[in-house]
Amino acid sequence: MNNEIYTKWEEQSSLITTRISGSVTETEVSKWKQSLEKAFAEIPAGTKFKIFVNLHGLNPASVSAHKSYRDIIPLLLSQYNWRIGYLDLFEEAKDLKLSSENEIECLAAVHCHHDSYKINKYESRFGKESEHFFDDPEKSESWIRSYSVSK
Repeated sequence: MNNEIYTKWEEQSSLITTRISGSVTETEVSKWKQSLEKAFAEIPAGTKFKIFVNLHGLNPASVSAHKSYRDIIPLLLSQYNWRIGYLDLFEEAKDLKLSSENEIECLAAVHCHHDSYKINKYESRFGKESEHFFDDPEKSESWIRSYSVSK
């Protein structure tokens, strides 16, 4: 499986879509983080947005590659007043502070991963009206695109 690494901002739908997949190294995780930073820089001040985090098919090439990617999304979204539900699993995340950069806020998120057991457990424990965890990229994209950020 070839690696896919990208992030894009769709202003019309107020949607960030990010994808990292394949056997990735720390270097590729760094490229993914840069793509996130670049896309988030495009969001106009005062915008309410939603995000599709697609990790389906992600297989870090090493323990260090795994460690390098896992806090990127939670820390990034905390800057946009969003706390991912599964952070309650981690003691070190209990004091994570939320802020709102340029009055930009995340209102909904969907997380997609191929580990059905883990992601279904996350959905049952942490899924809510504005955040879901799916093992199917098409179902994930369909749900997030149908979610209205004017709520």
